[in-house]
Amino acid sequence: MDKTIDFESEISSSLNLLPSATTAAIRTVRRGFSKRLAEARADFVVSLALQLLKSDKEIPRWFAYELVQHHPDAMRSLKSREIELLGEGIDSWVAVDTFTCYLSGPAWREGQIPDSLIARWASSKNRWWRRAAVVSTVPLNNKARGGQGDTARTLRICQLVIHDRDDMVIKALSWALRELSKRDSKAVKTFLNKNQPSLASRVVREVNNKLTTGLKNPTKL
Repeated sequence: MDKTIDFESEISSSLNLLPSATTAAIRTVRRGFSKRLAEARADFVVSLALQLLKSDKEIPRWFAYELVQHHPDAMRSLKSREIELLGEGIDSWVAVDTFTCYLSGPAWREGQIPDSLIARWASSKNRWWRRAAVVSTVPLNNKARGGQGDTARTLRICQLVIHDRDDMVIKALSWALRELSKRDSKAVKTFLNKNQPSLASRVVREVNNKLTTGLKNPTKL
């Protein structure tokens, strides 16, 4: 039997034994499997993640993504093909945001996937891939996620979606610009002023709030 199927069954059984399927409890199980997989080959870990993603068992997508994220060799092995396979089926903001913050964003930041791939997602007919393009900029700028700041690449992707009126993309664009504002507020102000007529009002409001108060939605007294 394929060893990835063996692991899939073990993971499913471990999750089913949890008295409460909270994120914290599930993550404890994931950490245990990450320790067991520490010496595994990168291609095996990626294959296991793909097996989990197509499983008919109730295994959260982020569980599969975290197995890859916390295996340094597996993370370094990711190229365009693997990234797109891991992203197949993203159909919610949770799926998109874990995929991008854990995998595609860091891989892009480290030069493992090209700018052209992210730009192609930004032009997709699928709202979730468009959101994925924008949220992939977050790990470029978020210090906690290893970002050192990348104004040029961030704004290049943001520019591609300024006319997008899908709510999931609008929220992503606001997030991306607010995250960049922590690194380069001047560039964000310039971008906002230049593109304000084309941007959704929510983006303008939230990013301006962040620039002036440090908060997305400051409390009114």
